[in-house]
Amino acid sequence: MNARRYPATVDVVIVGSGPTGSAYARILSERAPGTTIAMFEVGPTVSDPPGAHVKNIADPAERARAQVASEGPGERGEKVASPGAAKAGVRGARPGTFLLEEGYAFDGEDGMPVAAMSSNVGGMAAHWTGACPRPNDSERIGFLDDLDELLDEADRLLGVTTDAFDSAPFGAIVRERLSAAVDAGRVDRTKVQRMPLAVHRREDGRLVWSGSDIVLGEVTRSNPAFSLFDESLAVRVLVEGGRAAGVVVRDLRSGAEHVVRARYVVVAADALRTPQLLWASGVRPEALGRYLNDQAQVVYASRLRDMPPLAEDAPTAGLAEYSGVSWVPFTDDMPFHGQIMQLDASPIPLAEDDPVVPGSIVGLGLFCAKDLRAEDRVAFDDDHVDGYGMPAPRIHYRLTDRDQEVVERARREITRLAEVIGDPVGDQPFTLPLGSSLHYQGSTRMGLVDDGTSVCDVDSEVWGVPDLFVAGNGVIPTATACNPTVTSVALAVRGARKIASVLARDRSAAVSASA
Repeated sequence: MNARRYPATVDVVIVGSGPTGSAYARILSERAPGTTIAMFEVGPTVSDPPGAHVKNIADPAERARAQVASEGPGERGEKVASPGAAKAGVRGARPGTFLLEEGYAFDGEDGMPVAAMSSNVGGMAAHWTGACPRPNDSERIGFLDDLDELLDEADRLLGVTTDAFDSAPFGAIVRERLSAAVDAGRVDRTKVQRMPLAVHRREDGRLVWSGSDIVLGEVTRSNPAFSLFDESLAVRVLVEGGRAAGVVVRDLRSGAEHVVRARYVVVAADALRTPQLLWASGVRPEALGRYLNDQAQVVYASRLRDMPPLAEDAPTAGLAEYSGVSWVPFTDDMPFHGQIMQLDASPIPLAEDDPVVPGSIVGLGLFCAKDLRAEDRVAFDDDHVDGYGMPAPRIHYRLTDRDQEVVERARREITRLAEVIGDPVGDQPFTLPLGSSLHYQGSTRMGLVDDGTSVCDVDSEVWGVPDLFVAGNGVIPTATACNPTVTSVALAVRGARKIASVLARDRSAAVSASA
């Protein structure tokens, strides 16, 4: 799939190779065969097949090289790959991601000190946890009548399962104890349950985590009309006659720039770089970059009490950091989403004579929904550039009084849940620095009407610029606490179907006219 000769013209240009950009390529390949598609990714190819999750790389050294290669544009990018650094008070990025060099906080604001991105084929889907919970209550997009069907399709594309960790020890006990604490008064869809995960277990027991390779699928990989260009920076969307007409792409290997014309342009970078490219292209609707929201995150750990030792033949093979993942869904009455993960080691050192039984340490994380405000935004100007020479994201962000109250409530709730599960590990829960969730949303949000509070319509087509579509978590218009990927892929499916229907109809009409 990796090509190097840039085409002069295609039907569809896709900027970004993450799960939403890949969803466009997949739906177009399925529904409009023959459509020519060029996908451009600023980062390198770090896995085989392209876009695969790095956790599927068996060799630790090779996996580490893939992570480092994903960490941005070179020496200017901050590459502190230490998951524990945030707790030590250091600006640290997770492996495979890189931080903003500056502009992440301003005086009098909270900012997002650990806002992070990835640059590689597959985007952050090469590094994510794979959690795919569905939105509930006010997290749902009320004006989309077909949301559930779109979510079903997103599950298909991502390869979502709920049984990959059924062999993890004590998982049922964890859910039983959580259920006793939170299920009263909840409907079935919001009761404690297994976390839907984009992962499956092979017959040999090995876990295979979904990345963009799974979303693309064989139908896209074998599509001769689809080409993927890595290390290719889209510097501008061409707008001619008021419509999107293609992109200008810089080959980062040679520095040469190329014009690629297209009938449709899909910008699926991420919630910071999609508005960046639109702004650099002079496409600047009032809501661009606004309503930015993250999910404040509170974490804690607990040790299951009264657990028997594992039998010698217990199925512990494949236990990993995310083994036995359980889900406490968001509700409007409890405005946070719980991700409960059994671990194979303690996050805090225990006594040497106190061995940890795999699966008996439980990590708890509560993600909090944010008040949506136009003032929370990613902005750009002509005076600051990033490591790629593009307008640098500058984040203005503040927690409201209600946000602070929700975080404090989450701290109390996570302490209660830790005590219900077992014996808390550590003195108190820890509130992670803002940006830690990596779930940035709202910066290219969807809306019903062009009233200045949204960037695109229900099909993700940008207001006032026909044939220009946006994709990614930034399109989600609601305040969510759950992991957003399955929702953003669902919205991408809707946009891709619109493009596919027009292209398929036009191709059919052309065939009929020539008959």
